[in-house]
Amino acid sequence: MKYKKRLLFAGILFVLAVVTRWYSSNPIRVEQGYSTGFYGGIAAALRVFFGWLPFSIGDILYGLAGIWAIWKVARLIKAIYKRKVTRESFIRGCLKFTAILLLVYIVFNVFWGINYNRKGIAYQLGLKMDKYSLDDLKNINDLLITKVNVAKQSLISSRAAYPASKDLFAAVQDNYNAIDSIYPFLKYDHRSLKPSIWGWLGNYVGFTGYYNPFTGEAQVNTTVPKFLQPFTACHEVAHQLGYAKEMEANFVGYLAASASRDTLFQYSVYLDLFLYSNRNLRQVDSASAQFYSKQLLPGIKNDIQEWREFNRRHRNPIEPIIRWMYGKYLESNQQPQGVFSYDEVTSFLIAYYKKFGKI
Repeated sequence: MKYKKRLLFAGILFVLAVVTRWYSSNPIRVEQGYSTGFYGGIAAALRVFFGWLPFSIGDILYGLAGIWAIWKVARLIKAIYKRKVTRESFIRGCLKFTAILLLVYIVFNVFWGINYNRKGIAYQLGLKMDKYSLDDLKNINDLLITKVNVAKQSLISSRAAYPASKDLFAAVQDNYNAIDSIYPFLKYDHRSLKPSIWGWLGNYVGFTGYYNPFTGEAQVNTTVPKFLQPFTACHEVAHQLGYAKEMEANFVGYLAASASRDTLFQYSVYLDLFLYSNRNLRQVDSASAQFYSKQLLPGIKNDIQEWREFNRRHRNPIEPIIRWMYGKYLESNQQPQGVFSYDEVTSFLIAYYKKFGKI
């Protein structure tokens, strides 16, 4: 009887997972029914429910889940070693494990993951996402090098200091408030943006921020160099607004950060975007890429070197494995470029510039 109940429960979850997958197969349906409809209510409710907490409840849940998983694996190894694994316990364990995976899959998708299949920001802005040319890449590098140099020179002249995390996160919300009159679909209420409890771990596995779809919280790794954090925070808020793909979150983060009157945000976003576009250019014309890189102000080169040294200090044999796994996750969610999907923001910038004549 216990087997039948467990099997029935797993069967119901499997059917729900199939229905979720089927619903996600139509981008227009997802865009109009989920991303700009049902999801907005879920996301806002989660931010209201957890956003007031000064710490990340999602990070605590992740920690507890990790401890639970380690404990379960240890118990399994012990049972195998003592030959206590029976046919009955094996079947029961398989059914329970399958049910957990299906439940996580369903909740993840209903709470956020279906957004991977939406039409997205290019559709909302009417951008023509044509394949860009070498001249397009050179032009966007030229535009970005000017932007990042001007922003850095302004920071040097004003001797601006980076704010505390709380003030930084408040400024991120101000940035989104400043553009929601132009882009109503980017309205951001009920801020839930927090420092990551696991920032120290992120330094070794390679993340600067992440979104927790189970609690609606966006986390920023506040232990990385300060100049990275403003754009990272804007990127994570874009995930909260339902832009799941990394290149889209980068572009939405750009719309918010570049509209800011705060030069710290402008420098952070234009530096990041220049590095992406310059890397794209290097793949097809390394000489031109080097030409633009040499035009960076010495202070910018120092910042880039600081970031490289930071990564070097935290280099370890686990990171490439985590990076590969994350790449496979992205590939399975409509991002065939894997970890290089972040770089694809360049195509959005080019399309945006061609339509609006500015970046």
